[in-house]
Amino acid sequence: MRNFILYLLFTTSVAFAQDFAKHVNPFIGTGGHGHTFPGVTTPYGMVQLSPDTRIDGSWDGCSGYHYSDNVIYGFSHTHLNGTGVSDFGDILLMPTMGKPSFKTKDYTSKFSHDNEQASAGFYAVKLDKYDIDVRLTASTRVGFHEYTFNKSGQANVILDLNHRDKLLEGTVRVINDRTVEVLRRSDAWANNQYVYARIEFNMPMKISKTRGNNFDKKFFSDRKLALSFSKHVEKGEKILIKVALSPTSYEGAKLNSSEIPDWDFGKVHQDAVALWNKELSKIEVSSTDSDKLAIFYTALYHTMMQPNIAQDLDGKYRGRDNKIHTAVGFDYYTVFSLWDTFRAAHPLYTLIDKKRTVDYINTFLMQYEQGGRLPVWELASNETDCMIGYHSVSVIADAMSKGIKGFDYEKAFEASKASAMRDVLGLKEYKKNGFIAIDDEHESVSKTLEYAYDDWCIAQMAQILDKKEDYEYFMKRSQSWKNLFDWKIGFIRPRKNGGWEKNFDPREVNNSYTEGNGWQYTFFVPQDIDGMIAAYGGPKKFEAKLDEMFNSESKTTGREQVDVTGLIGQYAHGNEPSHHMAYLYNYISKPEKTTEKVHYILDEFYKNAPDGLIGNEDCGQMSAWYILSSMGIYAVTPGNGGVWATTKPYFDSVTLHLENESSRVINKPFESEFTDFGFEDALELTDNEDFKVIVPAPVINAKSKSFKDKLIVTFDSFDSELTYFYSINGLQLEKFQKELVLDESATIEFYSDNGSGRVSDTISAQFFKKPNDYTVAIKSKYNPLYTAGGKEGLIDGIYGSENWRKGDWQGYQDQDFEAVIDLQEEKDISKLSASFLQDTRAWILMPTKVDFYVSNDNKSFKKITSVTNKIDPKEYNIVLQKLGTTVNAKGRYVKVIAKNFGKLPEWHQAYPYKGYAFIFIDEIEIE
Repeated sequence: MRNFILYLLFTTSVAFAQDFAKHVNPFIGTGGHGHTFPGVTTPYGMVQLSPDTRIDGSWDGCSGYHYSDNVIYGFSHTHLNGTGVSDFGDILLMPTMGKPSFKTKDYTSKFSHDNEQASAGFYAVKLDKYDIDVRLTASTRVGFHEYTFNKSGQANVILDLNHRDKLLEGTVRVINDRTVEVLRRSDAWANNQYVYARIEFNMPMKISKTRGNNFDKKFFSDRKLALSFSKHVEKGEKILIKVALSPTSYEGAKLNSSEIPDWDFGKVHQDAVALWNKELSKIEVSSTDSDKLAIFYTALYHTMMQPNIAQDLDGKYRGRDNKIHTAVGFDYYTVFSLWDTFRAAHPLYTLIDKKRTVDYINTFLMQYEQGGRLPVWELASNETDCMIGYHSVSVIADAMSKGIKGFDYEKAFEASKASAMRDVLGLKEYKKNGFIAIDDEHESVSKTLEYAYDDWCIAQMAQILDKKEDYEYFMKRSQSWKNLFDWKIGFIRPRKNGGWEKNFDPREVNNSYTEGNGWQYTFFVPQDIDGMIAAYGGPKKFEAKLDEMFNSESKTTGREQVDVTGLIGQYAHGNEPSHHMAYLYNYISKPEKTTEKVHYILDEFYKNAPDGLIGNEDCGQMSAWYILSSMGIYAVTPGNGGVWATTKPYFDSVTLHLENESSRVINKPFESEFTDFGFEDALELTDNEDFKVIVPAPVINAKSKSFKDKLIVTFDSFDSELTYFYSINGLQLEKFQKELVLDESATIEFYSDNGSGRVSDTISAQFFKKPNDYTVAIKSKYNPLYTAGGKEGLIDGIYGSENWRKGDWQGYQDQDFEAVIDLQEEKDISKLSASFLQDTRAWILMPTKVDFYVSNDNKSFKKITSVTNKIDPKEYNIVLQKLGTTVNAKGRYVKVIAKNFGKLPEWHQAYPYKGYAFIFIDEIEIE
């Protein structure tokens, strides 16, 4: 990689004592699809104390708050920043007046944004129903409430432990009339979460109402637990409350409560602001545009809201093994949205927070020791297994390549290699074939590409540690993207049964990709950009391809994907896979196009408004892109030793105040497209070009996977120098000449040879001769994403698996299924059945019943039998069921009608969307 000098001014001064926190607008992202929350937290704090306006688990309610709402349910102490899945909302408190009630609709209150304020470390609102003024602030582990009652009467503070997610265990221990201790163990996106809390009032309170078991008026335990704490107040009287959290124990919560030893709300607020100013001062930008300052410092604020400290003041934390451990020499954190944050947020942290970067990696290594693997998307001591890849290795490799010390490099490599050598989520097939096919695993294209980048990261670690065999092995794996690159059409595309998936549309969002399509993933080869450019035929053709992407119609096809927003052509800034693409122009010496695209995004997709984010904040990634890009740098390839792609800085002057007390100033445009910015200890890494020369896996070409009489099989060739070898059903290998003609079911293994001692991986394809000559006429219309290979897929003898995302099932939404099978002649029929799948979370439910009919003329049908479904629609595990029975009938035509479940009921998580169920059917069997 080319290295160029950045214009920098080196000083030894620290940041000026400015109030950077005043620019933060916590309401940015609380509207639209930003999924942020406006409440209080401190940098990387354990407490996120914020109002909850949504408890339905809806897409735009993931943070618990949406700016379009006008009702507050209460104030809970944990929230997620900009995610796409709901969780947290622990320890809800809600002040009320009059007779206490635990009915949600009773204790809620309307509010107005006119009476709402939010800033860094502070939130305030008036509860209109009760005329109560609420002010909130926090320390790292303690939330601080101030309630001012503007009317005299009975004041209540409702504690509802059943708020939002499923309560597994709720306990309240009464210490005295000012203090209670709480355990909330719950289950949501992350399983079996523990939150201990110590709630302290500044005055005596009486328990006036309870819901749940009361053992001795001092101890309450139930899975439906709520308490009301009450007292008479005079007009203008205040009640103050401190809530200390701990992931480990009551004792931990008591210890953590010492962070706020007194009852001075103003001082706690002032201390919170001081913490934010300390962190925000690490990057100083100058501008006369107040909106630009608000957007910048709110973005920086959002990058510092997580990961969250997850240890008590004495270092105790709950590990991935659910046991209590003590962190020694580092701080333990949680909330790692790594699929998002490896791209920009973690590279940003290596610039401005090396200490926490080291803490994050040491946290990863403890999770590897205690849980057996590195985190993917870790939350509250749980692995959610959300998203794809093993991007912890990117964070580790980036730190190692930049010379950041403070963690065990050998242990980090061991853990990274272990993640890559597992046999789950398509990795087994990826290791064997050099790619993942649709047949193997859903989201096969995205997983192949992201595994390949992660493998390159592991190779860089191996190079640093002088592990030659590992370096060679993972460098070869990092080239796996070539096995999915269609050299004829210039797209990375899905493969199925050894060949290409038919009817490829690069605009289509489907289950071959993770929240994206062929356009958005074709350019994800950050580890081999030169190879990607060469695959297109050089810089001019690559530039044309990038131009085509940015200038295409801003419309996708296929599945509606709420994440795919902020479209510029087929570039989608609202979702992470696109985030590096504007910078690819730098690699073909077209930096002016990078600047044009980057500045358009900075101007149009970030606003000082509630809907000011074009997509989910995703734990700081959306904002980290803004921070780095406005500085004029971006990490296209984390792990490359700190080489950044550059663009024209967005601000007149940017000053970084670093941990070594030096400052660096960016005050003019960059001289070149790349810079080795800010890492004097970065290691010199080299890419061995020899390991980039792989022979891509051959592509088999056949009309279909199943056939009636004969099937012609050939191989697609992008290189006339390649020779193909194959074997059928394990027989001797033969050189491919012209075509293969199959007349029986067969497994074909094959590979390609370039004649120079290099061969591809050996892959296989299976072809099935149909067990009958039946035909089928489908009266319903299946979803184009769920075709099972077409109508013949229902009678081809090939059965779908539990992983329906691979495309082996036919899907029908908001309609009954109806089809007629032609047996070609009148036959005696002794058994009829059809196979169905249920995945309630994905809106796929069993039909209510299946009716079977027979006919000899395909006009007049006689009902033979009806089979009723007995699977509970509330069964949330994936279920496969064959609905059928023995019969005594005769006929040529068999009609099958499966009745759709219909509109999803109120108990279903999709109810707010008013969605309709799918029927998923695969094989119809007639004996």
